[in-house]
Amino acid sequence: MNIGQRLKQIRMERGLSQRELATRAGLTNGTISLIETDKTSPSVASLKSLLDAIPISMAEFFGALEDQSAPKIFYRADEFTQLAPDGPGQVSLRQLGNARDHTLQVLHETYPPGADTGPEFLAHEGEEAGIVTKGEIELTVGSEIAILTKGDGYLFDSRQPHRFRNTGDAPCEIVSALTPPVF
Repeated sequence: MNIGQRLKQIRMERGLSQRELATRAGLTNGTISLIETDKTSPSVASLKSLLDAIPISMAEFFGALEDQSAPKIFYRADEFTQLAPDGPGQVSLRQLGNARDHTLQVLHETYPPGADTGPEFLAHEGEEAGIVTKGEIELTVGSEIAILTKGDGYLFDSRQPHRFRNTGDAPCEIVSALTPPVF
């Protein structure tokens, strides 16, 4: 999916100028222009701020339509929906199923060494939980910071400002769940 083109399409459908969206999201209109022309990729936090300003969830932004005749139960690895750009050095967020159809959102997250969710802290309604399946991650929730390694987990109220950052020298993978779906 071309994130920039999709953002521009939704922005225009909603009748928003680049300047208005930038003001709502706390970014510059130059940044919006760079994203829409695919000259830069937004961090997870920046994309979340942009989509909150529209407003539209990440699930709606990236959602692929599933066959509504019968609920899908099983998903192969290539059927996950890519929610965050999967480029070199960037965080990858892959969603299981269509979060618009469920009250639970399950993500497979990959953080290359040095990657993070962005300089802005995330905060949203609900709860978030996850288990590190590979590598290590620095997780900041409110004023608490912990380094979690393979087998460690977390569970917190997502309204608290939080940020994920791979401070290790190997990729980190996490399987996480959010309720209600917000990405």
